[in-house]
Amino acid sequence: MFSWVSKDARRKKEPELFQTVAEGLRQLYAQKLLPLEEHYRFHEFHSPALEDADFDNKPMVLLVGQYSTGKTTFIRHLIEQDFPGMRIGPEPTTDSFIAVMHGPTEGVVPGNALVVDPRRPFRKLNAFGNAFLNRFMCAQLPNPVLDSISIIDTPGILSGEKQRISRGYDFAAVLEWFAERVDRIILLFDAHKLDISDEFSEVIKALKNHEDKIRVVLNKADQIETQQLMRVYGALMWSLGKIINTPEVVRVYIGSFWSHPLLIPDNRKLFEAEEQDLFKDIQSLPRNAALRKLNDLIKRARLAKVHAYIISSLKKEMPNVFGKESKKKELVSNLGEIYAKIEREHQISAGDFPSLRKMQELLQTQDFSKFQALKPKLLDTVDDMLANDIARLMVMVRQEESLMPSQAVKGGAFDGTMNGPFGHGYGEGAGEGIDDIEWVVGKDKPTYDEIFYTLSPVNGKITGANAKKEMVKSKLPNTVLGKIWKLADVDKDGLLDDEEFALANHLIKVKLEGHELPTDLPPHLIPPSKRRLE
Repeated sequence: MFSWVSKDARRKKEPELFQTVAEGLRQLYAQKLLPLEEHYRFHEFHSPALEDADFDNKPMVLLVGQYSTGKTTFIRHLIEQDFPGMRIGPEPTTDSFIAVMHGPTEGVVPGNALVVDPRRPFRKLNAFGNAFLNRFMCAQLPNPVLDSISIIDTPGILSGEKQRISRGYDFAAVLEWFAERVDRIILLFDAHKLDISDEFSEVIKALKNHEDKIRVVLNKADQIETQQLMRVYGALMWSLGKIINTPEVVRVYIGSFWSHPLLIPDNRKLFEAEEQDLFKDIQSLPRNAALRKLNDLIKRARLAKVHAYIISSLKKEMPNVFGKESKKKELVSNLGEIYAKIEREHQISAGDFPSLRKMQELLQTQDFSKFQALKPKLLDTVDDMLANDIARLMVMVRQEESLMPSQAVKGGAFDGTMNGPFGHGYGEGAGEGIDDIEWVVGKDKPTYDEIFYTLSPVNGKITGANAKKEMVKSKLPNTVLGKIWKLADVDKDGLLDDEEFALANHLIKVKLEGHELPTDLPPHLIPPSKRRLE
């Protein structure tokens, strides 16, 4: 008689079963979050509905910066290949959004064709109209880098009088749309012109709530002297601090991201280290893509819940017959008080609420009589998704990552520093002497031997206590000296002979020069008399 009750209860108890994280995210969104969004008209206020392509697409990198900061050159540097539609010059050359993606043959897909392709994650860009779509294209080409990631090139942000000319579409809103869907946002600055124009400032503010995706690149840093570079870096950090408005310091990568010789090579090592760090960050994107999509869905669900409370509160306050317009104006102007009331009643963090000013602007054009009252069942479904389904997907994310540990961006500039003598740090620090026939420690061994024979060796070896007296003179912490002792005591007898003592001093020198110690002793550092033991 009550079979429908038991069936519904049974469906609620049974956990959702998913084959992959992407499939799980797609199903959870369609079945649990999308009904809430549609009921409270979320898409008219915040972000269009997600589609299948949003869950299946490759990680995307968005490049943003003023004109002539090297955005297109940066892409050319990464993929080591020209791409269709590419134009480089000191004037504002890239006047379009170009999605650089993998394809079997080289070619360009215009914006209007791109937004009707269900396999691409761009269909919702249709809302920005023809003025934007005429300035949007996809450059596709076969390239190993693009096998793993897609890169979005953007028009140069204007400054001075040029920013008064209307683009014909909402540039900041388009960037905000991309920011929600990409995995990394790279803001490029030119070391020669750090002025942040009004349009650039507006763009950076539009990227708020996506600070975790933002990385900053100070490009063309090889064109200025070290002293100037320090001043430029400080000025950039000061400017960004005023706009981004967060207590954390944003990560800035300094370098010259193109394949030409360095004009001023004084900071070559710094540029190499910075480029390596940035490349590692980009290479990690495919491995972390599922986690990023999961994180974005959680953020979206929290915003959708808050939106539902706001809309239902406004509906509740509206009169049934007379005085609707005056009441609407009153509610919009007092929206801050409604935020505070919802925050108290539902224990919601203030950080989860949408921008007050933006919400007030959007509400001006809405018909409040069409808003829906609070429907607890829809909210309970989303709460259940956040509490249970997301937790199960988190486990699946880790499992997928463990099955694909080597998933990283390959090809292009990423291969140039992977192996061989031009790999970062090759032949430096503990790697010094890696290609030498002679033992690299041998050249300083006479100096170390003089110290060794003052430490009362017995049968050609000194005790740990005697070695410690000398090693602590380096002023390195005991944790570091303990690791050096383990690496230097090759035969593990608790004593050091003259070769092992020389090795210990060599490793101390490596550490004092600012290099990291190896986890295991490299073959080229093993003392000659001990090599037969290995």
